[in-house]
Amino acid sequence: MTHDLDLIFAALGDPTRRAILSMLLEDDMAVTDVAEPFEMSLAAISKHLTILTRAGLIAQEKRGRVKWCKLEPDAMRAASVWMQGFGQLEEIDLDGLERFLELELSPLPGTTETDTR
Repeated sequence: MTHDLDLIFAALGDPTRRAILSMLLEDDMAVTDVAEPFEMSLAAISKHLTILTRAGLIAQEKRGRVKWCKLEPDAMRAASVWMQGFGQLEEIDLDGLERFLELELSPLPGTTETDTR
């Protein structure tokens, strides 16, 4: 699973690949249609698509003479589940902790600080 997550997050680290994934949210697309909005060669887009495919984020298939791309949501789901684990950590109330420590560490009435040590 760690290797898969490494591939997924590496693929998601590039803005062009994230844009491609956003485009594929709408529908399957031919590779040439995926390449159209970008100012880069078809070979460069193909490299991005290969990285997304290796990460399992998209699938590519040939339909006739046209190569199509489609989103594979299961890979993204695995990354999302992993990230959600961090969202369950509660924030620490540092102000409350400071007040608690001041109360606990303050000298008792009628004593001096040296008496409590």
